[in-house]
Amino acid sequence: MAIKFKVIERGEPGVVGGGTKKFYASPVMDGEINLNDLTKAIEKICTVSGADIRAVLYALVDVSIDNLGNGTIVRWGDLGSLRVSLSSEGKATADEVKASAIKSTSVIFTPGTRIKEVLGAAKFQKE
Repeated sequence: MAIKFKVIERGEPGVVGGGTKKFYASPVMDGEINLNDLTKAIEKICTVSGADIRAVLYALVDVSIDNLGNGTIVRWGDLGSLRVSLSSEGKATADEVKASAIKSTSVIFTPGTRIKEVLGAAKFQKE
């Protein structure tokens, strides 16, 4: 199997008219898999029932969300980890930085060792 990619053209950020344009590889997603599909796939390779698998996966989602909401790093073993990131306004002094300075939040995923190994050994195919 190979990860498919297409070629896209991009201009220079912040340059009127795009500046010098270059061509870049961009991944082409090959469908998606949801929790129901994951449940069925896991059910085929183990002895645990689909209902139990589904219960655990949905609990994993809920517990992960709750912990991210409390500022806890969520580590999923070899899969990787999730952590919260903040974007805020810069202030002249530390005392001026209040919660109101926070403009946005996001979640950063850091891949685990096995994902890094798979991507490091990945083959690519131009579409």
